[in-house]
Amino acid sequence: MSISLASVLAFMSGCGTNEKAAMTGEDTKAKKQEAKQNVSVPVKDYTFDTAGNMFAYTEFELSGEPMVEALGLDLDVLDAAKVDQPTVFDYTAGIESYEYSEEAMYEVVEKSGLGLHMIHAPMIKQLAQKAGKKENEMLAQRFIELANAAGHKPDEIPRNMYPTFIEYSKGDPHYIQPVDTSKFADGENGTYIPKYQVDFKTLRWDRDKMDKTLVPAAYGSVFLKQALWASDFLGAMHTIDTEEEVEPKTDKDDENPNIAFGGDSTDGLQGLIMSEQMWNKAAYIRDSLFYNPQTGKLGKAEGASYDPKKQLVYLPHAIAVTENGDKEYTAATSLEVKDPRSLLQDQWLMLWALSEYFGMTDQREANANTNPAFRAVYDGKPFPAAPKQNIDNRVDNDIRSDDPYSINRDLLLQIFKNIQMMHWNDKEGVFIAEHDGKQQGMHMDTFDAAYAMEALRIFQRAFDGLPVGYASGDDAKGLETKEGKAALDMIRKQADFIISKMIDEKGLVANGWTVGKGKDADAPTLKAQTGAIRGLTAAFLATKDPKYREAARKIYAAMDKYMWDDKVKAYKTSGDQYEYDAVVAGGVSGALRMGIASLHNIETDKEKIPALDRKTIISRYVDFYDRVIDGPALDQGMQTSEFWDTGDFYKEGDKSGNTDGDNVPQIQAGHGKYGIAPVLVPVEVKSK
Repeated sequence: MSISLASVLAFMSGCGTNEKAAMTGEDTKAKKQEAKQNVSVPVKDYTFDTAGNMFAYTEFELSGEPMVEALGLDLDVLDAAKVDQPTVFDYTAGIESYEYSEEAMYEVVEKSGLGLHMIHAPMIKQLAQKAGKKENEMLAQRFIELANAAGHKPDEIPRNMYPTFIEYSKGDPHYIQPVDTSKFADGENGTYIPKYQVDFKTLRWDRDKMDKTLVPAAYGSVFLKQALWASDFLGAMHTIDTEEEVEPKTDKDDENPNIAFGGDSTDGLQGLIMSEQMWNKAAYIRDSLFYNPQTGKLGKAEGASYDPKKQLVYLPHAIAVTENGDKEYTAATSLEVKDPRSLLQDQWLMLWALSEYFGMTDQREANANTNPAFRAVYDGKPFPAAPKQNIDNRVDNDIRSDDPYSINRDLLLQIFKNIQMMHWNDKEGVFIAEHDGKQQGMHMDTFDAAYAMEALRIFQRAFDGLPVGYASGDDAKGLETKEGKAALDMIRKQADFIISKMIDEKGLVANGWTVGKGKDADAPTLKAQTGAIRGLTAAFLATKDPKYREAARKIYAAMDKYMWDDKVKAYKTSGDQYEYDAVVAGGVSGALRMGIASLHNIETDKEKIPALDRKTIISRYVDFYDRVIDGPALDQGMQTSEFWDTGDFYKEGDKSGNTDGDNVPQIQAGHGKYGIAPVLVPVEVKSK
């Protein structure tokens, strides 16, 4: 392995190396406030797109604490109350990017009501039936069990949660009643904890304005967020008496009466609640949402025994839900397929999510790399273990089971096989954007094809027993499965296609390709560039072939040269437009992280590209969040609101709705009569 490759991979794994150098930026508040008056960033509309938001917040999460910690920052120095300290970059990444990501997930899965209530979730129903209890009693019992397993006091579980097991595609994030900001308890330094942080009753969204459609990209991207956060929260354990984090040495450590799940009791509880939601979500998807185009009916996934050559059974793009009319404990009375197509975006988001979850639930005897903390979670208590037949080295003896590992494996293998059969064109070496259930389409979308490469990278790592989540850059000895090898083969071929056929004379990547016709003729978009950078870097990390890193570096340089506007301090998204939705924002966050982590100039690079000086990339990162995400004014920017975790503390007598003095209001204070949830909305950057 070359010095260049070794240093980049060392960064990705968080190992010590001279190359990372902890270059967290020389930026200052003056830099952040520079030229703010020359732009406006008005909101285009307030529709909450679940798929786009949760995808973007996935990239925000990975571009947050994990990135600055890998750069060498001691996370203990970060403090939400100390805005822009120790540097603007550190605060923007470690506090804003990271915490925006976490809070938006909770808004969707615990507060808003944007989906079906956990009381009606399949495993809750099954457990209730076995125990002879009502579903609401069983859900309450499960939450108490999870709280105890996390060393968390059951009577301090947030009240009036609306936990969902599957989420809808769109909604209106405005609150429908006054948010309860009255004091619940005193905080520190004159602050107080508002009631809404412990009682979610006033945080519901309008059910009449929800698009009650089940779209795999939407519930899959929520699944992805839950899997990443749960793996972060449950990757360690803690002592109950002192709340001190401890690294588990065996999967039996939790049997110690003073040891509980999670880095602390709060993380442990949230991680276990999300694990409960994922278990039920996966069961519902496996047993209810797969479509047979021959019969036109929904049904069950076949799992490991599935053969797509005999009959396709896949996740359709859109299923309409008819609700039972109960706004507090909503159930589905019927499901109807509205769009039977298989879209690549749906499938890669589901594959990525399931692969991350597989890394948590994996109990295979041959896998020596699973964190013992995860093994402890899934050893029978609090979640059922897989049967022995499903975790040995054979597949001919496998049985259908409702434990989290077996359900997830069924889903993972069926979706992987469907991507191979329905979306992979091996002759061309490209991923095709859609399949109508009878035949494959003809168009490759660059962004989705590139992110399919990243999803397959995570799939290969998970299925081969390598670390995923925040440790997806770590080196380890894998199982070298046939599925993993097939994934790597597709990644290589798609990467080679982009390099050989998709790049124009400027170095920019075309937006797509049509079989038999060639590249899309329209002007290259920012979205296509960020996707290509992400996908080619994924190919580099998966194969360790430096040619993919070099290709990604050149595309990054071209993107910076032709799309960055130094006056506006933002990238042009298409032509002379600056129109950002959540998907584009997520792509930018991911591409900038790839630049900082893997593509920046290092000593052994033959060509030192000015745009890839790490300080330059960091300045772009700061400008992007400052200008596009936070915006130049309280009623502008993509991030609609914020609260405690990103510095907007509540103080008695302070009615400003913006105690940290930035450009993002508190949740009750902006964008509507009763305020708005802390999520992303589409904007347009306009030069004055």
